[in-house]
Amino acid sequence: MDLGVNLEIVRPFLGKYRSFVGRCCQKCTPKSWGFFFHKPLASMGFCNVIKITEENTRYRGWLVRRLCHFLTVCDWRLSAEMPPNLQERLFLTQRVQEAVSPKGSGDAARTNLSAEEWMKEIQRILCQIQACLSPFLLRFCHWVLLKFLTRMFLKVIVHKGQLEMVHRAGEANTPMVFLSTHKSHLDGLWLPFLLASQGVAIPRVAWENNTFTPSYRALLALLGGVFLPQGMGQRWDGEEDALSRAVVASYIEELLLSKQSLLIFLEEVFSGSQQLSLSGRAWLSLVLNAYYAGTIPDVLIVPVSISYEKAPDFIHRGKESPSQTLGLWTTVWTLCRAACWGLGCVRIDLAQPFSLQEFVTNRCFRQNSSRKQLKELLLPEILGSCSSILDCEKVECWPTSSQDIVALTVEEQVLLDNLSLHALNAGISCSAIMAVHILSALLHKHQEGVFLSRLMQDFVWITDEILMRNCDVGFSGRVRDVLCHGLSLLRECITLFRLSLGDVLVVPKKTEAAIRELSQHSMALLPVFIQEAVGACSINALLMEVLPYLGSPEQLGNFVLAHEELHNKSVLLVQLLPKDFLLRQPCQSVHYYCQHALDKLVECGLLVAEEVHSDHFVCDTAQKGFAEKFLWKATEDFVDNDSRDETEKQCFKVNQSESCSNLFVFLCGLLGPLLKTLERAIVFLQEVDFPQPESLFLEELHQALARLAREDGSFECANKALTATAIRICKELGVFKEVMEEKKLILHLSETFTAQENQKKLEKFIHQFIY
Repeated sequence: MDLGVNLEIVRPFLGKYRSFVGRCCQKCTPKSWGFFFHKPLASMGFCNVIKITEENTRYRGWLVRRLCHFLTVCDWRLSAEMPPNLQERLFLTQRVQEAVSPKGSGDAARTNLSAEEWMKEIQRILCQIQACLSPFLLRFCHWVLLKFLTRMFLKVIVHKGQLEMVHRAGEANTPMVFLSTHKSHLDGLWLPFLLASQGVAIPRVAWENNTFTPSYRALLALLGGVFLPQGMGQRWDGEEDALSRAVVASYIEELLLSKQSLLIFLEEVFSGSQQLSLSGRAWLSLVLNAYYAGTIPDVLIVPVSISYEKAPDFIHRGKESPSQTLGLWTTVWTLCRAACWGLGCVRIDLAQPFSLQEFVTNRCFRQNSSRKQLKELLLPEILGSCSSILDCEKVECWPTSSQDIVALTVEEQVLLDNLSLHALNAGISCSAIMAVHILSALLHKHQEGVFLSRLMQDFVWITDEILMRNCDVGFSGRVRDVLCHGLSLLRECITLFRLSLGDVLVVPKKTEAAIRELSQHSMALLPVFIQEAVGACSINALLMEVLPYLGSPEQLGNFVLAHEELHNKSVLLVQLLPKDFLLRQPCQSVHYYCQHALDKLVECGLLVAEEVHSDHFVCDTAQKGFAEKFLWKATEDFVDNDSRDETEKQCFKVNQSESCSNLFVFLCGLLGPLLKTLERAIVFLQEVDFPQPESLFLEELHQALARLAREDGSFECANKALTATAIRICKELGVFKEVMEEKKLILHLSETFTAQENQKKLEKFIHQFIY
């Protein structure tokens, strides 16, 4: 269909090349930044790993062309087995010897066990962790998986330069740990297949305990999966689990000593937003403990990202999230349905490897200022008692179920948190944005419908904005073809109407499944625009403060925003939201993060520098001073005092052009789901009787959000992961007091927030950032 619009080609930024994403942090790992990267790697192009021909085999001929998949899989290099005397090696480790000693054993009946009986106990625990690899089963499953992938996806794309980086890192004879994002329960099957097809040794995959049925778990163990022993999550700190914890920690040490790779999923699967996985942090703590114990001199960390146009879980479930327990036949049924449906393309990115030894030695995570609880930082501002403490970093409170398997010191715990955030940020930052993600965000914005010609213009605009921010997209070609492909994948969520004018009207469906799916896809754009979204919500908060004093909203266009107040609002919002949600790197202070957000708003044209004259009003509503020396300024020794004063006195006006207005609404909408969920959670406090278990409160709050969503259509807020994040923020703010009673976490409403007046103040504080 010819719309007469000159939008034929999706042009890369500056018309030259796409950005090479995935560089490691130059501040924390400067040696890795230069050692594992070379400029020619950026121009090596992409490859489709599921396109197997006779060129991938050592043979040629008619029969080879028909058996090329089988012959190629037979030639793949499989990972090495663990040492044959692994059981004896584990028994002789210091950690296990301390656990089997009379002082280390908590059960008096087990103190008199002989060495042979202890060996049997270790063998029982070891069988729960791993199984002997089956080469035949590995090759057969990879051949079957290759057949499924060729029918499920058009392409499985990976950058050749990124693969070359991993190959060069493997030549260092140092064990590698792949820290991956998690978009589907089937990710653990794709990634070993990808690495094996490209000549990288298949890693051991660290799976979650309660995700699979026992029979499926046994099959995954034969394919290289490793698990925590059964019951460790329920009795994490019990003395009876001392031997299990010691065997698991020693097993990871032996795994790394044998130069084998390990794949850990850092992100919660199907969460709808970036959120650190509790099991992922537990496995990473074992790797960190092995390094601190001196068992291995170094480990190479390789962040990995997976970008689907449409994940298989959408096809199988069609619900908010898949079931937590998966069986073998459930997985096969998912693969069959996905093969019949067609899921578009998959893009897998391997970020630049960096040295764990270098990351620990640089100690950039120690450069933070004094750390305080979030309630100490924000409650004075929320309740109006005094100004907030804005020159401190907050202490991130992780859920209590994320206790580590091994005992870590305070310094090691801080390192674990920052390494997790660093790797998660690297993995998500290099994730490619697919066409479905952009279309979903645009359709989620135009809920009443949009013309295809306008959709094409907005699609090119968003694509240019993404490329300008040094992020990559997972598509290319004519805009018309890319849009038709994306709309075909979203056919269950939209309705198309052909008009007499030759255009097409695209209308999103109002059903719960359609709105939730569009919201889930559009959340992929949040990491790209997260800092600008923080700045846009801060601008909205300042404008809402002065709106009651103006005659009409039209006068907001002439209002001048002071840099100091705008920066202040940004700091308040950044302190409120979790670090993993904001993707704050461990080496960045909160003030540097906020200043960078404002700089990006100026760069994209949303904020325009303004000279303040006597006839202008300045948005300086708060009667308080700001920190005389910002943390982000303290790191810039070359900036003199005059330039610092000029920065503090700088003022801006919001650009009133149509494109900037659309950008402002788009940015504010990205943080809308979490902020609205948090606001509704505060309102829900009046409907609940405390105390009650945290799990029960989470379920009741989620059901209440689902009821509200059916009334106003805001199904993006009825997300269980966002609900859990809102409860986590409430606990950090001091809304709840946590008490452990009968091995259950019980939530008590704090004395401060038993008064409805304080609840209203907190609700008002959150509401100011919502557009």
